[in-house]
Amino acid sequence: MISAENPQKTSSNPDLSASTPSNFNLVDYLSQRRELVEAALDASIPVVYPEKIYEAMRYSLMAGGKRLRPILCLAACELAGGTIEMAMPTACALEMIHTMSLIHDDLPAMDNDDFRRGKPTNHKKYGEDIAILAGDGLLAYAYEHVAIQTQQVPPEQVLKVVARLGHAVAATGLVGGQVVDLESEGAKDVTLSTLNFIHAHKTGALLEASVLSGAELAGADQELLDRCSKYARNIGLAFQIIDDVLDVTATSEKLGKTAGKDIEAQKATYPSLWGIPESKRQAQHLIEEAKAELAVYGEQSAPLQALADFITSRQS
Repeated sequence: MISAENPQKTSSNPDLSASTPSNFNLVDYLSQRRELVEAALDASIPVVYPEKIYEAMRYSLMAGGKRLRPILCLAACELAGGTIEMAMPTACALEMIHTMSLIHDDLPAMDNDDFRRGKPTNHKKYGEDIAILAGDGLLAYAYEHVAIQTQQVPPEQVLKVVARLGHAVAATGLVGGQVVDLESEGAKDVTLSTLNFIHAHKTGALLEASVLSGAELAGADQELLDRCSKYARNIGLAFQIIDDVLDVTATSEKLGKTAGKDIEAQKATYPSLWGIPESKRQAQHLIEEAKAELAVYGEQSAPLQALADFITSRQS
């Protein structure tokens, strides 16, 4: 983690030279995994009575997006020796939880946004009341989906995953990060330490849960879990740094949401503290550290290595 006093200038990690195997095709990998995830998500929540709430849940859940969290979960499970089938219910649950966080984050009481993934936000489409309930429904259903649909995984490992997801969502995770984020809006004295806390919890906690839950489902040993944790924390912070940069540099059309919202809301961001060039450099350093954690696994870690690079190269 970057410290409040000293942005990372040099690395204490002995090997930041890890590179993704040149024969790994991330474009094909993402396309194939997204297709699998989309099909599983589509089947996970049918429309029944009362139709409006199910339609509202599906409206945001099936609105597209990178599907980064479920894909990280699948990749980590495979790295630990598991299968896509073992991890897919948890992968879907992660996307349900992430979608809930987006629905609620867009509400007038939170970030008050009109667009998400290029479409009107849930409350603009269905009203605030249904949007809140759609988020609640997705969150609750995520845990049921893991518990009921996970197959060929020992019950104690499934229980660990359910507990990990709860920890990532609660005040120990994204809820806590959101609270500090709201309290910090308009403040002139937000430190780097506070900014790191916000995003390690609001964004990073669910990304870490994505990687670790996939590995746990496959019965990963403690060394792999530790390395996955460090990997995920680094990519989580890098993801948010790049998000902050894109809020300044990208268009609303490219982002699929309103650009410049952070400035409008008077939020502290990494570019506001460091500037854009230094923010990009810090993000890249975090990615190199993340990749170094998994380099010991060689070709087996290629998907996670490439996904780390994707964090800093993305344009939306």
